[in-house]
Amino acid sequence: MKPKPPEAVVLMGLPGAGKSTFCRERFFRSHVRINLDMLRTRRREQLLLRACLDGQQSFVIDNTNPGRADRARYLVPARGAGFVCIGYWLRAGVAEAMERNAERSGRERVPDAAVRGTARKFEPPELAEGFDALHAVDLTPEGYVVTAL
Repeated sequence: MKPKPPEAVVLMGLPGAGKSTFCRERFFRSHVRINLDMLRTRRREQLLLRACLDGQQSFVIDNTNPGRADRARYLVPARGAGFVCIGYWLRAGVAEAMERNAERSGRERVPDAAVRGTARKFEPPELAEGFDALHAVDLTPEGYVVTAL
């Protein structure tokens, strides 16, 4: 039996949309988390990404990834390395994201202007960008609802 190919998961959404919580709940035990807030520089991010690609280790990109070019930074090398590319768009609106963001403290809280700025430049993802599967994620009182796009 042929082994299952590794996954490159790309999360997308506004700050406060619930990406990191979704990441923890869905991928904590199976994927390396790559997050620019934690790594602090693109160089460190690229080093960790390269290690995952070279080692054929599934990973999840836990950043806002608002534009096609932002997502291509991960999709192009992952596809080239034989990864299955899956996208999850956490669709919280500006008001919802700002409400969640207001509950954060310290470095986890981002300025409201950053939430609005990310919303202005957000480009809805499309399969044609290089995703093998693309999902919308909505947070309800009962939990996350994941729908294929």
